[in-house]
Amino acid sequence: MRISATTDYALRAVAEIAAGAGDQPITAEEIATAQGIPRNFLRAILGDLRRAGIVASVRGQEGGWQLARPAGTITLAEVVRVVDGPLASIQGIRPEAVSYPGAAAGLRLVWVAVRASLREVLEAVTVADLAANRLPEPVLARTRDEEAWRPH
Repeated sequence: MRISATTDYALRAVAEIAAGAGDQPITAEEIATAQGIPRNFLRAILGDLRRAGIVASVRGQEGGWQLARPAGTITLAEVVRVVDGPLASIQGIRPEAVSYPGAAAGLRLVWVAVRASLREVLEAVTVADLAANRLPEPVLARTRDEEAWRPH
């Protein structure tokens, strides 16, 4: 699976916002600096997240960005879907909608299983979990397998 820069930056941005001081907004500049995200790229991402109701902009001298909902109600899967679309697609088609002839027929089931695995992790972790570096045990358990750390 390839994680786009947009997804990486969006997840880091919402974590930074969630980790901020309570209800105080954080500026795009502060987010960009803290996470090493290009400012113009970040502004576009924040716009997408605002339109999706994940973050809200606060105007004024003390303005900036804050989460639009409690961090514990926003999953990483939701953020990924906002900035990059479906968790898994094959040439722009959802896994359940593809079909293959002959010997490759089973590939459809493989793609559905891949999507289910992604959901299992990304829907289990909330922005609050990420910001607090407190991941759910089933997710942490996957990282304890030495094979998970081996590049293949």
